[in-house]
Amino acid sequence: MQKNKAEAGSSPAGVVRVIKKYPNRRLYDTDTSSYITLAEVKSLVMDNELFVVRDAKTNDDLTRSILLQIILEEETAGVPIFTEQVLANIIRFYGHAMQDFMGTYLEKNVQIFMDLQNKMTEQTKGLNPEVWKQFTNVQSPLMQGMMGTYMEQSRSAFTQMQEQMQKNSEQMMAALGLKR
Repeated sequence: MQKNKAEAGSSPAGVVRVIKKYPNRRLYDTDTSSYITLAEVKSLVMDNELFVVRDAKTNDDLTRSILLQIILEEETAGVPIFTEQVLANIIRFYGHAMQDFMGTYLEKNVQIFMDLQNKMTEQTKGLNPEVWKQFTNVQSPLMQGMMGTYMEQSRSAFTQMQEQMQKNSEQMMAALGLKR
């Protein structure tokens, strides 16, 4: 997992925790010298810990597959984030020329939303439940301002993606000797 040093939880700056996955599907945390569960890996994610999951035999990076496994468990255990339509649309991007752009766009958009959530959490520390309910009311000016900021940043990320696509298209056309 890649995070900047400021986001790292209790790991010393730049130190990446190594978790080894054995053929018996067990996960071994080399930091604590003990086996851990997927729930404990999820806790590392929630705590912004820097870590990588490696195959114990081949040393291949398995971090993405473990993170996807956590997402799958979360999606099947409670209230899912992704609807069937969203999942189907994501699948349609695999192998498509837009796959790289979509991945980048989603990454930027989720980061923008995480920044918004962190800002909201920081601004609402210590609020009682009634005030929190008023704060999260979509009609409140503060909430409208935050959502407006999110929408503007999302629009900016989309515009950047469009500009990159345009630039790539122009380069490809020039390489083929075609002018626009």
